[in-house]
Amino acid sequence: MPTPRKGPHLASSPAHERLMLANMATSLFEHGRIVTTLPKAKRLRPVVERLITFAKNGDLAHRRRVMRVIRNKSVVHKLFTEIAEQMQQREGGYTRIVKIAPAKGNNAPRAIIELVTEPVSAKKSVVKEAEVAAAVAADKAEVKKAEAKSVETTDKADVMETQVDTDVAAADAAVEETEAKQADEEEK
Repeated sequence: MPTPRKGPHLASSPAHERLMLANMATSLFEHGRIVTTLPKAKRLRPVVERLITFAKNGDLAHRRRVMRVIRNKSVVHKLFTEIAEQMQQREGGYTRIVKIAPAKGNNAPRAIIELVTEPVSAKKSVVKEAEVAAAVAADKAEVKKAEAKSVETTDKADVMETQVDTDVAAADAAVEETEAKQADEEEK
C-alpha cells in the first residue's frame, strides 16, 4: 500500500500542481488579479510572494530562479521592473485574498487573489518618521551635552586661569615686597 500524501493537494500529481501554480502566477502578474477557488488562492500566495521577493533583489541569479517557474519573458520583465518597484517599500504581504460568492455549478468556494499596489500605510511611515525624529533629537541632545561640557570645561579653565593670574600677581607682589624689604635692610 502506498504511503498517503500529507497536506492539501490540488491536482493529481505534484508536477501538475507545479504547472498549475506557475500558470496562475503568470496570469496574476500579467493581469494584477485572478479569480480562482479559495484553496488554489491560498496555495498560490506563498509561491507568488517568494517570486516577488526574488524580483525585489533583482540580480541575474534571481531572474533565472524566477524563470524556472514563469516561462513568459515579458511577464518576468514586468515583474522585475514594474511590480518589484511598486513593492520595494513593502516588507511582505504583497498579495490579498478576497472571498467571493461560491461557484454556480459545484458551489466551490471562490476567491480573488490580487497584488497589493497601494503604498505602504501612513501609520508605518509616521512611525518611521517618529523613529527618525527621535534619533535626531537624541543626537542633538548628545551634541548639547558635549557643548555644555566644553563650555563648562572652558569656564573652569577661565576660572583657573583667573586664579592663576591672581596667584601670579600675588606672587609678584610678594616678591617685590621681599625685595623692597631686603633693599631697605641693606640700606640700614
